[in-house]
Amino acid sequence: MILRTINYHRGEFIVHIEKNGLGTVIKVARTQKGWTQDALAEAVGVGVRHIMGIENEGNAPSYEVLYKIIRQLNISADSIFYPEKNLPGAQLAHLIHLLEQCGENEIAAVTALLETLLQTKAK
Repeated sequence: MILRTINYHRGEFIVHIEKNGLGTVIKVARTQKGWTQDALAEAVGVGVRHIMGIENEGNAPSYEVLYKIIRQLNISADSIFYPEKNLPGAQLAHLIHLLEQCGENEIAAVTALLETLLQTKAK
């Protein structure tokens, strides 16, 4: 499991994360998107060394940085906080998350694609 504990200290939440678990999730999502560490750092508003520390050294980001990373890379929060749920249900949740970001035209295109795929499968 990636997330171990969350503590509240002096007005902020502290997330304790197993070494490299979160970094691996971020690195995989970043490379799948075709982004460099520099590109992610710029999009999130931190230095590249900060991203390197998260990905390679197991450093835990602040809530604000983690939120920005999740949003920029379209990572499902469940994949970070509930990695054991890497089941078809989690894939469906990720698909729904992606669809929620689509406009009307993209939804129509995805719907047509899925209908065609399912019709072909039924034959």
